Formats: sequence, C-alpha cells, structure tokens
Amino acid sequence: MINVLIVEDDPMVAEFNKRYLEQMEGFNLVSVSSDGAAAFKVLEQEKVNLILLDIFMPEINGLEFLSEVRAKDAALDVIVISAANDKGSINKALRLGAVDYLIKPFEFDRFRSALERYKSKKAYFDLDREPSQKELDELMFHNDQDESAGNELPKGLTKDTLNMVWNEIKGLDNNGFSTEDLTFNVGISRVSTRKYLAFLSDIGVLEAQTIYGSVGRPQTRYQRVPQSETLIKTYL
Repeated sequence: MINVLIVEDDPMVAEFNKRYLEQMEGFNLVSVSSDGAAAFKVLEQEKVNLILLDIFMPEINGLEFLSEVRAKDAALDVIVISAANDKGSINKALRLGAVDYLIKPFEFDRFRSALERYKSKKAYFDLDREPSQKELDELMFHNDQDESAGNELPKGLTKDTLNMVWNEIKGLDNNGFSTEDLTFNVGISRVSTRKYLAFLSDIGVLEAQTIYGSVGRPQTRYQRVPQSETLIKTYL
C-alpha cells in the first residue's frame, strides 16, 4: 500500500484530491495538511511514500517545502498539483525531484495516469534485483506502449471535433485566446471546449496562462507552441 499525504491549503481542492485518491487502488490517505509546517509534523509521525503538493501556500510555499524535504534526504516522492503554470516553478519542481506536475484544473484521467505511473515505478524499484537498460528505458520513457495506442484520444473526444477545434485555433490570434473565443467560433458547448483545450495542453500543443484581473474570476488564455503542428498531427 502506498501511503499518501495531501498538502493543500484550499479545503475544496483538498477534498477533490482526496476523492480522486479514494478511487485509486493501492493508495492509502494518511493525512491532509493545509500548510508545510503541519505537513512536516505528519512526516515525523507517519510513514509517507508520496506527497501530493500544492505550491501556493501561506508561510512556506510548496517549492520551499520540497527543498526542505530534499535537504532532509527523506525517502519519499512528490507529485506537484498546482495552479502555478509558469516555467520557472515547473522547472524548479522537477529539479527538486518532483515525479510529475499537474496544472490545475485537471481531469481525473490525468490524475489517474500520474498515480498509476508512479505506482508502476515504485513497484519496479521495490523489486530485489538490478534493472536492465531496456526495463529502465521503458519505465522512464514509457516505451512499453506502442505508438498507435499512445495516440488514441481520451474517452469522450473525437477526431472530427478535434479537427474542427484545431482548425479554428490555427485561425485565432496566437497572442492568446480564451475558452469563450473558441466556443463562440466552433459552436460546441463550453464544457466540451474545455475538455479539448485541456487535452491539447496535456500533450504540449498549447500553453495555458492564468490571467488575474482586478475584477471577476481569473481567466485562462492559451497559445500554440512553436512545434504544435508536429505534436498534434498523430492525433488527427
């Protein structure tokens, strides 16, 4: 059983992460901490294998917490789950040894994928034998999945609609566009549009940035990456 600590200061997000975790076999929730100090107390008292870690937290942020964890040489792993989508935060988290990075908001499928990959890696390294290069390559680069299977669309998405969405995106101003911009032009629901944008962001075709205005809710805007055509062509 993999023991998990959720470190998240937003009670609603923490509850979602908890419910998602409860749907995964082989994982046990040890505790939920709202800040780094409380999380360190849990680590002193409980055996934890995996931390689901937010970045934006009071007093000590997630990256500072992760840095302290690494300084202690604690034998545990971290998956970052955060709204921080800037390259600096992502790069620092990976340098500090985060095994995955989920950008809020995300779909359950992405959460499940992250935890299943982690479980496979942990089970492999728990084996009492030396790894071969082939096994290590498959584990690190997911070469055990054939190429065509890797290019299948997630459940609920279709190639026809993806083509429509992508063709419309290519015609939009690449200085940035919103979900509403795309929904209006493509003619599908806002919920469906968000699913396609989340998928395109997950495979690296789009970069998402959250814009915080002085009034109203923050808005997510998207831009195509330079290599977007290459990344998406095998899905169309």
